[in-house]
Amino acid sequence: MSATPPTAPPSLTPVDLHRLVREGRAPRLLDVRTPGEFRTVHIPGSYNVPLDTLREHRAELLSHLDEDVVLVCRSGARAARAEQALAGAGLPNLRVLDGGINAWEAAGAPVNRGPERWDMERQVRLVAGSVVLTTGLVGVLVPGVHLIGTAIGAGLTYAALSNSCLMGVLLSRLPYNRGPRPDIRSVIAELRSTP
Repeated sequence: MSATPPTAPPSLTPVDLHRLVREGRAPRLLDVRTPGEFRTVHIPGSYNVPLDTLREHRAELLSHLDEDVVLVCRSGARAARAEQALAGAGLPNLRVLDGGINAWEAAGAPVNRGPERWDMERQVRLVAGSVVLTTGLVGVLVPGVHLIGTAIGAGLTYAALSNSCLMGVLLSRLPYNRGPRPDIRSVIAELRSTP
């Protein structure tokens, strides 16, 4: 008996979402990226509820979300995980912005910009590449050090296959990426105050 592959969460294209926004029928937009990523660029009217916060407080959030919610992240992967968490808690009809904020910007849709920061994927590439390069060079003189780079490569392979990234999770906890963590009470107050 073969296992059924997981189905992709329902998505909404940037063009369709932009049309809904222009028509005044915008769904609730929950941006699940880190506060630092959100401050750099986000869709006007979106709420920042980082994935870890959303998972931790999903029961509290449910009663303040209507059924028309679109989840946003950089490219769609974290938003898909947020969709699973909220759907598992009982919120139906969730959608993920297809291609995330990257696709939204590529479509020429409006964004609010803050101070420029490196996104998480770029930070992971820098750290992983630096470790592999350094251990490769040092490994010429110190036998066995190159195995650290091999472990990083194995971790990146697992990250791609599992659609998760331990290095990204660890980097997201650095002060550079954290910034002020959204207070769940403030997020809920904002959700209550807007239709």
